[in-house]
Amino acid sequence: MFILAAVQALPEGQITASYGRQFTVELADGRLIACVTRGKKGGAACGDKVRIKPTGPDQGVIEAILPRQSLLYRSDAFREKIIAANVTQIIIVLAAVPSFYEDLVNRCLAAAESTKIKALIVLNKADLQSETAQALEKLALYRDLGYPILTLSAHQDTSPLIPFLQGETSVLVGQSGMGKSSIINSLLPGAEADTREISTTLDSGKHTTTHARLYHLDPDSHIIDSPGLQEFGLHHLKPEEIDHAFIEFRPFLGKCKFNNCRHLSEPGCAVLAAAMAGHIQPRRLAAYQKLMGKA
Repeated sequence: MFILAAVQALPEGQITASYGRQFTVELADGRLIACVTRGKKGGAACGDKVRIKPTGPDQGVIEAILPRQSLLYRSDAFREKIIAANVTQIIIVLAAVPSFYEDLVNRCLAAAESTKIKALIVLNKADLQSETAQALEKLALYRDLGYPILTLSAHQDTSPLIPFLQGETSVLVGQSGMGKSSIINSLLPGAEADTREISTTLDSGKHTTTHARLYHLDPDSHIIDSPGLQEFGLHHLKPEEIDHAFIEFRPFLGKCKFNNCRHLSEPGCAVLAAAMAGHIQPRRLAAYQKLMGKA
């Protein structure tokens, strides 16, 4: 009981940058504290609310991670990688050029659905008109499912994105080269210099795009830039969580002949029947079946 009370008496802050095992924690008064976790203890992420123990001028140790509203992470058979904590919205950043991986889109949407957070698809580099038209045609499937799709050019104007950010803690995810950092720099012109300063303070010697960083747009709106992804493993999700994460499957779940149906090739599968009837797009069914084999 004494230990709990002692931890509760420690200063509270939020992790606004994560650099491997080093973190920047912002206190209520705006001070930035360079922190580490105690021993080999990990699990902290950008966006986490924490309590820290000061160990020197602007330095401290994270002693406790406070309860999370949400946790977005990816995993494979061997390890888990936390992307961000306490987010309310995932923004999947795509671009007309280079071409994006649709498999990554499906996996990010599944992660959002399983975490019960909003999802927004942003198609960047919209100034490339012919390529943008082709990309939008490919993304029409997701618009039909109800996911909002926004086109913009980060180098020209990101104002169309601002209404989607109000009152949210958003995390930008996507492949490298899609323009996540360009969006951040457009929304917050001083962000690049600010990030360099923090990186120097932590002596990380790493480029900004390799680390997660939280920015305040206003007192109620925040955005996290995350490292580029080439894959998004969902090994931590159970099969029943994966099928529920495909929103168009939901009207047919529980109606299969077998309770443990995985919607692959089983007889009497309501999901496969719905796909045959045109209620589920073949690309989405194929994405789900691939995910079930390599989640």
